[in-house]
Amino acid sequence: MEKVRIGVVGLGGRGAYHAELLSTFDDVDVTAVCDLYNDRIENAADRVEKTSGKRPAGYTDYREMFEKEDMDGVLIASSWTTHSRIAVAAMKAGITPATEVGGAASIEECYSVVKTAEETGIEPMFLENCNFGREELALLNMTRMGLFGEIVHCQCGYEHCLRDEITRGNENRHYRFNNYAHRNGDIYPTHGLGPMSKILKINRGNRFVSIVSVASKQTGLNTHAKKHFDKDHPANNLIFTQGDVVNSIIKCAGGETILLTHDTSNFRPYSRAGRLQGTNGIWLEDKNAICLESENAGEVWKPFGEYMDKYDHPIWKKFSRIGLDKYGHGGMDFIVDAAFVDSIKNRNHPAIDVYDWASWIAVTVLSEQSVALGGAPQLFPDFTNGSWLDGTTPKGEGEFCLD
Repeated sequence: MEKVRIGVVGLGGRGAYHAELLSTFDDVDVTAVCDLYNDRIENAADRVEKTSGKRPAGYTDYREMFEKEDMDGVLIASSWTTHSRIAVAAMKAGITPATEVGGAASIEECYSVVKTAEETGIEPMFLENCNFGREELALLNMTRMGLFGEIVHCQCGYEHCLRDEITRGNENRHYRFNNYAHRNGDIYPTHGLGPMSKILKINRGNRFVSIVSVASKQTGLNTHAKKHFDKDHPANNLIFTQGDVVNSIIKCAGGETILLTHDTSNFRPYSRAGRLQGTNGIWLEDKNAICLESENAGEVWKPFGEYMDKYDHPIWKKFSRIGLDKYGHGGMDFIVDAAFVDSIKNRNHPAIDVYDWASWIAVTVLSEQSVALGGAPQLFPDFTNGSWLDGTTPKGEGEFCLD
């Protein structure tokens, strides 16, 4: 396949960026873009045309786009609760979808994506860009080399001050507002969980078994709204449901535990709260430090940055030569989009597949249920239907493989 024809659905800041980025690829034609709002369609089309010299067709209904356009793939960056239904429609139309991240609203939603992929034979991809961060890739590489010994415990999360973005959601046409207004759980779990899942070989020899979640009180968003907005502002006319800090503990079949934190409603610096602990070593993201039994003279911390050049993953080594810093999120966006294109062009099983997708986004609805039940454990479905255990779950293929 010389050129991969791709459409983009959902053209807010994230989707418009993806459309523009994909249009810079020599082996991609961005043929169509879709959003509910015409101004977003025009903005994205302008950016693609400026970059590639070709103006994509514009649509306000993805179903019409799937029917009329001859596309190989579609990148979906719409609101969280619409990802799966659009992906299912794409697969039924013979188009390979990839979706941006976000949590599931129901377990049925997760199964709908898995079942449709299995029935159609189309292999969708989940665009968790943090799996392709330099540190995350290096940790994956070091884990596979055995430097941490046997992994015992992981910590991860999404800790990001989003008070203004959330409370201004209605005026900015952003879906976060309604999610925080009506839900209470880990509604954005995959930035931290995705990389740790690959390290723990989830769905390929291991799986998530259960989750326990507890939410703190909610005060950050309403405090922020009261301080910064008029009394008739939408954020001052409701009490947000989403707890300020949600902690979840996931138990894995292999015996490992994962502490997952969602913390976005208060003033704080950004972090994905990483901790990787094995029998022979430990890494802490916020300390930017590592201690390995095989390389340390004693039980002392060393700067993790000193290990980067030595243990960079082959994926990062290859693509860092093109100057990844000029792309979004330090280069992660370029790699994840390139991995999606590769899976279509070379018919490689995607680096982050439908079983990863379903397992990771299921965290949201299961955590909501656990919070609502006072921290009662919730059981994960086995979306692989047992193949995680006998080694038959497909693994990633090609130069973007994370398995």
